[in-house]
Amino acid sequence: MQSETITVAIVDDNEEFCSILDEYLSKQEDIEVVGIANDGLEALKLLEVKNPNVLILDIIMPHLDGLGVLEEINQKDQKPYTIMLSAVGQDKVTQKAIQLGADYYIIKPFDFEFFLKRIRESKEELSITEKTNRSTNFSKEEIKNFEKLSAEMIYSLGVPAHIKGYAYLKEALVMVAKTPEYLNAVTKELYPGLARQFDTTPSRVERAIRHSIEVTWNQGESEKIKKMFEHLPKFKKGNKKPTNSEFIAVLADKIRSNR
Repeated sequence: MQSETITVAIVDDNEEFCSILDEYLSKQEDIEVVGIANDGLEALKLLEVKNPNVLILDIIMPHLDGLGVLEEINQKDQKPYTIMLSAVGQDKVTQKAIQLGADYYIIKPFDFEFFLKRIRESKEELSITEKTNRSTNFSKEEIKNFEKLSAEMIYSLGVPAHIKGYAYLKEALVMVAKTPEYLNAVTKELYPGLARQFDTTPSRVERAIRHSIEVTWNQGESEKIKKMFEHLPKFKKGNKKPTNSEFIAVLADKIRSNR
């Protein structure tokens, strides 16, 4: 196996689905499926032995469900990039999965090409995260807490988890919480860093974050938004909507203050 290969574990109680997904992923030169499990307890054993880069994890399973698996792997120092699968979109379940550290959430049925792209994006995201973690003085627990708080915060404001801007925002908040200097170079360093991580362009990152803020402002949790941003002078003057930088700065500051 080459060093560039992404190792993947599939955990789902639908054996036919596992077989189809395994066949599809195994055809990709840069991906190796290292194991399949059909319940949560099997999943924990598989993760212990194979230590995959990416975990594809169903929510509803016998013996131990996907949320239970997330709780267990959160106790580990090193955990895989986790893509949660569900046949139904339930806000409470989605929120719980995100709180427990799920990196991405997708509802079945899904487009396999899009799913494959997300797996490949995880490689760069894991690489960037590892490098950033080594360059800071934060402990592993503090970094885990940053990631958890970032996901909880943007989800609680009403940022839809299925749009691209959600993933960009979540990672941007962690990056700025750990390295506030990014705010002085949003267009020169933050957006390009996110673009490399997600295999896209800085302009697309900027637009996706802008779109997610627009959607949140128009459809999100208005009382939580008001409480979060009411101290901004522009909010008081009636020009309420923050720029990308202001939105990220306010939330990242909250994350740092709660660590």
